[in-house]
Amino acid sequence: MGTALVTGATSGLGLEFAWQLAQARHNLILVARTSERLREVAEEMRQFAGVQVEVLRADLSQRDELELVAERLRDPNKPVGLLVNNAGFGLGQPFVGGDLAPEEQALDVMVRAVMVASHAAAGAMVRRGRGAILNVSSIAAHTAVGTYAAHKAWVLRFTEVLAVELAGSGVTATALCPGLVHTGFHAAAGIDETQWKESLWLDAERVVSDGLAAVRRGQVICTPSLGYRCGNAVLRLAPRWLVRRMAEDPERSRRQPE
Repeated sequence: MGTALVTGATSGLGLEFAWQLAQARHNLILVARTSERLREVAEEMRQFAGVQVEVLRADLSQRDELELVAERLRDPNKPVGLLVNNAGFGLGQPFVGGDLAPEEQALDVMVRAVMVASHAAAGAMVRRGRGAILNVSSIAAHTAVGTYAAHKAWVLRFTEVLAVELAGSGVTATALCPGLVHTGFHAAAGIDETQWKESLWLDAERVVSDGLAAVRRGQVICTPSLGYRCGNAVLRLAPRWLVRRMAEDPERSRRQPE
């Protein structure tokens, strides 16, 4: 039984990661922005799973609060065996003409925080000769749909770079690249979920289970579901001009001035 640190742990995939890890008898460090919700989730897991649960309130877009997470990951007296970089959010706005503040916040949470936390965890894990890092990317990493795709593309490539550097150290790095998942993620961003067929949606339990299984195997990239793996292959092989064309909004095109 080891200790896992999960960011964005009070909702969506992060909450599912926490529950599955608790059920597998891992002690937990839960990281999120809201103290009250953190305490509620932690107490539920202590009561129902019987594991030790620490809470760490931190807004990962704030460098000083992010450093608290990094310090916990570096602590040699309380080692963390698994880091799950899950925190993230959808923007629900175009970049051009959109508000820049949430764009900067998204970059901080989904790129900088992943880098800082991974740096802290990898250093400590390599010194111990064991450990694992799981970064939540997305099938969107292969598309050109919004800056979210750019953030997740960085996470995917970064994880591959990390896996190469960690080879032979006893520490692994895995990128989880799910497609559409029923978590409330899209609704929180004001994105209409009904625009996609129900058959495209994945269950959070299945996605997390596949991700943790990939970590146990030392697999570098995990894309849950055969359908998304096929779609992923198509996107990788398609010419980039076609991928960009697929991302275009026909309504926006019609609104362009003559």
